[in-house]
Amino acid sequence: MINIDSSTYRFHILLSVLVLTACGTDISSIRKVDTSSSEFNVETNLAYETSSKPPTYVGSNLCAKCHQKENTAWQSSHHALAMLEASDSSILGNFNDSTFTYEGVTSTFFKKGEIYYVKTDGIDGKLQEFPIAYTFGVEPLQQYLIEIPGGRLQALSIVWDTRAKSKGGQRWFHLYPNENIIHTDSLHWMGINQNWNFMCADCHSTNLQKNYDLKTDIFNTTWSEINIGCESCHGPASRHLEWVQNKQKKYGDFGFSIKLNQVRTANWDMDFEKGIAKNRVTTKHQELQTCAQCHSRRTTFFPGAEAGSQFLDHYNPALLQPPLYHIDGQINEEVYVYGSFLQSKMYAAGVTCSNCHEPHSLQLRGSTDGVCAQCHLPEKFAQTEHHLHPVNSSGAKCVNCHMPAQNYMQVDSRRDHSFRVPRPDLSEKLKTPNACISCHKDKTNQWATVALRKSFSAPSKTHYGEALFAGLHREINAESKLSELITDLNQPAIVRATAVTLLPQYLSRDSVHLLQSVAQSDEPLLSLALAQSLDRVPEQLRPALGIPLLFEKERVTRSLAANALASLPTDSYPSSIQNQHVQALKEYAASELFNSDRPESLVNLGELHRHRGNIQQAEAFYRRAINKAPYYAPAYINLADLYREQGREKDAEQLLRRGLIFVESKASIQHSLGLSLVRQNRHSEAMSYFKESAEASDTHSRFIYVYGIALNSTGKNERALEVLENGLDLYPGSPEILRALVSINKESGNSSMEKKYQSILLDK
Repeated sequence: MINIDSSTYRFHILLSVLVLTACGTDISSIRKVDTSSSEFNVETNLAYETSSKPPTYVGSNLCAKCHQKENTAWQSSHHALAMLEASDSSILGNFNDSTFTYEGVTSTFFKKGEIYYVKTDGIDGKLQEFPIAYTFGVEPLQQYLIEIPGGRLQALSIVWDTRAKSKGGQRWFHLYPNENIIHTDSLHWMGINQNWNFMCADCHSTNLQKNYDLKTDIFNTTWSEINIGCESCHGPASRHLEWVQNKQKKYGDFGFSIKLNQVRTANWDMDFEKGIAKNRVTTKHQELQTCAQCHSRRTTFFPGAEAGSQFLDHYNPALLQPPLYHIDGQINEEVYVYGSFLQSKMYAAGVTCSNCHEPHSLQLRGSTDGVCAQCHLPEKFAQTEHHLHPVNSSGAKCVNCHMPAQNYMQVDSRRDHSFRVPRPDLSEKLKTPNACISCHKDKTNQWATVALRKSFSAPSKTHYGEALFAGLHREINAESKLSELITDLNQPAIVRATAVTLLPQYLSRDSVHLLQSVAQSDEPLLSLALAQSLDRVPEQLRPALGIPLLFEKERVTRSLAANALASLPTDSYPSSIQNQHVQALKEYAASELFNSDRPESLVNLGELHRHRGNIQQAEAFYRRAINKAPYYAPAYINLADLYREQGREKDAEQLLRRGLIFVESKASIQHSLGLSLVRQNRHSEAMSYFKESAEASDTHSRFIYVYGIALNSTGKNERALEVLENGLDLYPGSPEILRALVSINKESGNSSMEKKYQSILLDK
């Protein structure tokens, strides 16, 4: 008989996707989102307000009347061309009956009268004609948006390469050339993950309001300007116009809510001995807070952000976790600069975006090396002794060593903004890329390390990537390494915050005390990281860590903390804490309702209702998530667990078997199905699913542990030890695998192995 805890492995979900662009008609700047629900009775004004009469958007055309130089520079910028109505002047692709074939489907691009069309596979996989509504972007590629029912715009996955033909451009190509994306896939252009309203809208238009209605499943998305205009960065300008007309008006900052003058107020002095400029003025990173609203990998939790809004009051940014980043913080997937730049010495020194990028044209302030030379003397750094390459060669360029590039969307080259020193020695340990081997592909990391050591001494400090690697891979000393990193004030806040998200796997008395200090921290990113990971902390410890976060200024942090505490009884807390929890939980509900066009938020709403005892509503939200995204595993798993609680085990089994049909990464479904079968005393059937989940590429230490325990429970202790030992290779510090190895070796009389694993466990 299999003897294991058969509770289902449940999921709590946080969206971690970028939100980008927008469409519609002019709207008022007063935005009130209806977030009412029968349970939470949420009615929250989510607008950014500075007075009883908030400023309104007036349009870039009015700005241009006085700011002609800036307007001229902006006109040809990527911001101005971010999104436009489809027309002869905006469309760059070949619509002269050109064709493109992908996975057996031939799409045709053509024009009827003044309207541009594509004939391609629709939601049923059959060829249909679709009018092009808007262009999206301009260089090095241009996408096209198509309007479909429900107020939705969808981004076509066949895009036009706008580069010169000599550079491989002037052609159609598919964004997923090596994948068989068919009409049933979420990445198909008609799928949920190509939906413009959520995925991209608010970073391609000014004052975009998504306006999704859960009851009707319809978007009424609106904007003030179709592209990124002046007020996207400077804020609504109505008060500024009032000030221009009557300068006696007592508006600070010329009627704007933000000063974007960090470049003018900085005071940089050159240290000629070191060859590096230093800023004598403490930089206020208002500009970065504004740019980060779009140039970051983040989820919008609360709408209504404007220039000057606090970033963490509206957005939940991704930290440095794989696969978005390599474990040492280098970019891997599309992460849009913010997370990289926060790691950099440039950011720490007070550099801001417009030091390097002219903010209206968006062009660099000089040649690539010329930009660097603003603060780094060429007499010191543009020398062979420094870059180790022939002068004027590709290897001598600053960016090729300190800002290595990576292609996204097949042809879009983007540079890492963490401005790091190449570390081939770390690449050998952490399996991360480095600039040296990216160019010298025929060489090894060891070769590059030796070459660097001939000219430069070995780094004196341990790189933070080593601690993050230890935490991710459950190394024996992970807890101490992560703790040291969190308390090292010389390390970037986003790095320390990432370490905070890993520490809950290694809780001891010392690490709990450390997390208590994090809960009281003045560093917003550390507080956010603890809130993001609070649901992985045992329930008995959660209040001590979560209650202080309820009182954070940043709305995203306190709403996440409130949700993590939602399943716990709060009757014994003082009324001030209870009231704060209720208010923060309302904010959390509002954020999930705002994003309820996504399956992740529907599952989160299901969990929230489940915690409050609203079982019917919880089931309805889970089912809606499955209907919207049949590929989404957490919806099946959490609904199956709800059925378990109700004693509906057959329903749970049937649901999970359906999930196996639609979900691509099946390990979590297989594991949950195995547990369901154990609860039905169908042990031999369960064993096959435990085996599949433990051996899957997307396995988890818990799945391996359960399979090992199941094998041992059926008398296969040698095979159990083999599975668990292999699992320990994958998860070297896993406490549950180690405990199982201690227990099974003790049962088998293997005292030496028992002592070995007991020693490892005690060291941990």
